[in-house]
Amino acid sequence: MRHFLSTQDWTAEELTGLLDLADQLKASPLNDALAGKSVALLFLNPSMRTRTSFQVGVQQMGGIAVVLQPGQDAWGVEFRPGVVMDGEAEEHIAEVAGVLSRYVDLIGLRAFPKFTDWSQDRDDAVIKALAAHASVPVINMETIVHPCQELALMQTLRERLGTVQGRKLTLTWTWHPRPLNTAVANSALLIATRFGMDVTLLCPSPEYLLDEQFMAAARHNAAASGGALQISHDIDAAYAGAEVVYAKSWGALPYYGRPQDEWELRKDLKHFIVDERKMALTDNALFSHCLPLRRNIKATDGVMDADYCVAQDEAENRLHAQKALMMTLMRSA
Repeated sequence: MRHFLSTQDWTAEELTGLLDLADQLKASPLNDALAGKSVALLFLNPSMRTRTSFQVGVQQMGGIAVVLQPGQDAWGVEFRPGVVMDGEAEEHIAEVAGVLSRYVDLIGLRAFPKFTDWSQDRDDAVIKALAAHASVPVINMETIVHPCQELALMQTLRERLGTVQGRKLTLTWTWHPRPLNTAVANSALLIATRFGMDVTLLCPSPEYLLDEQFMAAARHNAAASGGALQISHDIDAAYAGAEVVYAKSWGALPYYGRPQDEWELRKDLKHFIVDERKMALTDNALFSHCLPLRRNIKATDGVMDADYCVAQDEAENRLHAQKALMMTLMRSA
């Protein structure tokens, strides 16, 4: 039995196999791979693309998806081991995972970090607790990484570029009114270096570097795949010659849990928006973002409406990549 908690747990060959299968499913979407099967989707945080793509994907393969929102239409869940449950949570993950494993064949979980203490959140304990207590495969629908988004991004790049090895991708920080989760940035860094791309991480200052566990993993990926990883704080230099621009906003980890303090660092950085001038510096680059995106905050209307914007292609590919993932996990169960 396999879980899908991080792409780092899967070999490059296995990930390529998932993407090849996703391409096949895009060409021929309907099958009975999940006939008679059920999938539980636990959402501790809001979702549009993730929820819709998983539900539709299960349906297209003949299965049933059950969506649960702990604290709303299910009991609140406690994830910590050994805790005295005298707070709001009514049920422990040990029972949730155990019971759901008897009802369904796959479990997905979306659980953002708490944004209070990064030394705790960086351990990704919630999804790991679910996987530890489940006896069916578990899928990470976004925690501190977003591995399903990684698959969709890479499927999109392979469609548009063919071979991605050695292609230059600039992962750029963008401004947002508040600090956001680093999950998608972590994941874009991991998957691009895993597939041998020449990655430049563009951020305003060292405070916006990603957690060292992901930086170290990306350096290891690049060394193993023949790719490269650079860090830049120079906007024009980072855009110059890029073949892919991938944008995301995230919070500065030294200020994690202290948004008012980080605001003093963030407030004058609106010029990191992706606009037509910056895209003109690239080598006819594709532009993408995981969505949702605040127009004219993260990227201009001109960029979002351009032919080179593949954000909606990437969003569509969530459906196909996740179907490939669910099929593969079912075969391993």
